[in-house]
Amino acid sequence: MFAPLLVLAACTSAGLAALNLPSRFGDGQIITDIPYGTGTEDKLDIYIPAHPAGKPLDVVVFFYGGRWSSGAKEDYRFAGTAFSDRAFITVIPDYRKYPAVKFPTFVEDGAKAVSWVYDHIEAYGGDPHRIHLAGHSAGAHIGALIAADPHYLAALGKKRSDVIQDFAGLAGPYSFTPDEPDLIDMFGPPAHYPQMQVTSFINGDQPPMLLLWGDKDTTVKRENLEKLEAKIKEKGGCGRSSIYSGIDHVDILVALSWAGKRGVDVAGDMAKFFREPKSRTCGRG
Repeated sequence: MFAPLLVLAACTSAGLAALNLPSRFGDGQIITDIPYGTGTEDKLDIYIPAHPAGKPLDVVVFFYGGRWSSGAKEDYRFAGTAFSDRAFITVIPDYRKYPAVKFPTFVEDGAKAVSWVYDHIEAYGGDPHRIHLAGHSAGAHIGALIAADPHYLAALGKKRSDVIQDFAGLAGPYSFTPDEPDLIDMFGPPAHYPQMQVTSFINGDQPPMLLLWGDKDTTVKRENLEKLEAKIKEKGGCGRSSIYSGIDHVDILVALSWAGKRGVDVAGDMAKFFREPKSRTCGRG
């Protein structure tokens, strides 16, 4: 399912730092290392664009990828500014990772972060009723599971339909069977695999979903998107996909930065989806 060497080579701290080099944040504010839980990794950063007082902004919670085993929120400043430049308050949480923890701990951490945002983002100028989940790769998997399986937020005393407006995922591994030693250890035993497959929970009540993927992606297969989209349609839910030509697994993330391929506006496409009125026929639950 994954090509580890490709991902590690392209998503090293040095490579991500290069994407952050020209980052600028205008008149906005970045607040770092806010605790959302009691663990050492239970922290998040908030990107707050300048905006009129008294006008709450939509909020994007972005989960970074890294094979559920690597990554740090400060490496994704370019993603934070990509959405804050479009007048979203952006939240990037850290979460615990393999091998220190296994599934579903990192998803539970993600849900804790989302719950914290719902409870506290109003104090930072955000609208708690306009929270959009997003993520890339493993982060898209985490965000999609929180959106699809209501038990993660219910365990925190939250109703999913109160908290999550919608979800947009970049190259997410939504429906795969672990086939490499670390993934088997991370998600196993096999009897548990349905619990880590987003498609298992689609019943038509999930928030609207936008699934983005590049046709040159050899890291996460297209069938992940196709299976999830088909399940959403089968159950009468609300979701759609978009395929970028000539874009691979890393390109779709890089597109959020200054180094993105000309003519590929991933952040713009996500922002448009987040702001568009959703059909009243879209299931919510």
